[in-house]
Amino acid sequence: MTEQGREPRARFGVAEVTGPSMVPTLVHGDQLLVDYRALLRVGDVAVLRHPLQQDLLIVKRLAERRDGGWWVLGDNPGADGDSRVFGVVPPELLLGRVRSRFRPLGRDQRSVTGVVSWLVSAVRPVGPDRSLSRRLRAR
Repeated sequence: MTEQGREPRARFGVAEVTGPSMVPTLVHGDQLLVDYRALLRVGDVAVLRHPLQQDLLIVKRLAERRDGGWWVLGDNPGADGDSRVFGVVPPELLLGRVRSRFRPLGRDQRSVTGVVSWLVSAVRPVGPDRSLSRRLRAR
C-alpha cells in the first residue's frame, strides 16, 4: 500500500492498494479515501502500519479487539499477511478508517459498455463487514 496526501493534521488522505489480501472488497490499484480522525470499530477497514515492518502501510479489516490491540484480517482467506501471521496490532499503529474506494478505469474498459459499467461501480463506500463474526468462527 502506498499513501499520498498524508499530513500530520490532515483529516483525509489517499492511499493506493497493492496486493490481493483484501479481494473482493479492494483490488490492486484501488484508490482509498482514508479518514485519519475516525473512530475505529469492529468490522471497519483500516490503514495501519505493519507491526513487524512499521515503514510499510497495510490495509486490513478490524476483526476484534483483544488485550493489547486489534486482531486484523484480510478479506481474501487465501492470502496471508494478517494477524494470523503477526498477531495483535497495537492501537498506536492504526492510522485511519477507509471511507470509500475508487477504481481507476481499466484498459479493458475502453468500450462504451465498459465505461458505463465503470461509471456505475467506480466509487463505492467501504463499510463494516456484517458477516465478520461468522468468518472468525470459521478460521
